[in-house]
Amino acid sequence: MSNSLFNEFDPVSAAQWKQKIQVDLKGADYNETLITATQEGIDIKPFYHSENFGITQPIATHSTAWKVSQRIVVTNANEANSNIKDILARGAESIILYITDETIAIAEILAEIDLKNVPIHIEMSFLSVSYCADIDAFAKAAPASITLGVDIIGNLASTGNWFDNLTKDHEAVERILELQNLKSSLTVHVDTYQNAGANMVQQLAYALAHANEYLNHYGSKISNKITFNVTVGTHYFFEIAKLKALRQLWSILAKEYELQQECIIIASPSKRNKTLYDYNVNMLRTTTECMSAVLGGADIVYNLPYDALYHHANEFGDRIARNQLRILKDESYFDKTDNPTEGSYYIESITQQLAEKALTLFKDMEANGGFLKQLKAETIYRKIKESAAKEQALFDEGKEVLLGTNKYPNPEDRMKHDLEIEPFAQKEVRKVLVIPITLRRLATKLEKERLKNE
Repeated sequence: MSNSLFNEFDPVSAAQWKQKIQVDLKGADYNETLITATQEGIDIKPFYHSENFGITQPIATHSTAWKVSQRIVVTNANEANSNIKDILARGAESIILYITDETIAIAEILAEIDLKNVPIHIEMSFLSVSYCADIDAFAKAAPASITLGVDIIGNLASTGNWFDNLTKDHEAVERILELQNLKSSLTVHVDTYQNAGANMVQQLAYALAHANEYLNHYGSKISNKITFNVTVGTHYFFEIAKLKALRQLWSILAKEYELQQECIIIASPSKRNKTLYDYNVNMLRTTTECMSAVLGGADIVYNLPYDALYHHANEFGDRIARNQLRILKDESYFDKTDNPTEGSYYIESITQQLAEKALTLFKDMEANGGFLKQLKAETIYRKIKESAAKEQALFDEGKEVLLGTNKYPNPEDRMKHDLEIEPFAQKEVRKVLVIPITLRRLATKLEKERLKNE
């Protein structure tokens, strides 16, 4: 396109823009009126100008290639197989399996599936070298595109314990890394930190430090890619920037270990801002969160059903969740452009600031012993708890809004008799090595009071 149309207009400097804004404010303070501070310590400005923005390297993402995925908890091989076939026929392009028992054969789960064209990500509630070896052998024979989600550090963070113990868990992972036919063996569960209330700088720094523990321990033995499981919250543009910053930070870290590889990002909506009452609003939340995931460059996106807090997995909830993604891809054209946010001064500025702040925090963590040491010292738990408490206070004061819950609630809503599963995290009395980092939903206290009064 020719720029001649614009040649007759003089360029407008940042100073001129600000001067015009101050005139229009008619005496109101510019900073107090138009600058918004976030929990990440980043100020959102009313405008962004090329004068205030340095040149950065483009972050290579492929938004045209993202896959519509669905997560299945596997308790029975035949049921899972039938379910997979059904949801692939109904629009899913990728499958995420969470296997609960090592007696469930992977060949039975994936029998008669088009594995050449359907990427499979597998996570397990247990750690078994022999089971992972069976998956590897299956991937070779099929052949299949399979990523494996082994995360012993993530298990320690979320449950408070190793699968077995530090030594045996690390020995098991070392043997798993010797498998040759998997696109990824290691996963970093960043979703644990987001769902517990960590701010975005913390999420990125903890993701980097978490991954660095694996790199420190295994180094060049990590011959395939690392997968990051990320949850996406409600802050639309910041969540886009978060995913872009994660790729940028991983690139920096990988180069330090001479690993010339990109990461795989699996993204899904957060549970932290989901609600029990006025549950249909959850569909609006998950839609914008999935949009952020796609625009931020996630490779695979799976959606959270609107009723996931209080219903068992069901065909209707899963279908709605899957169709939300199909609408984004088929009717909203969210797969037509690579790097669609590149060149946005606002998003690029946030990306740069998030990356810089996260890198500073990561370096501080490494200088103080690294991720595992700070996890065992409960430093990470305490920092996340502090961040969650700050956001909770904003919610309780009505400054952070969940529509239908702490603003414009419907007093006629009744949920007590529709609960199939417990919607609130339950405390378990058991011996742990570290305090587990668990889900903290913003609406929990308010919802408990409403249920009590029904």
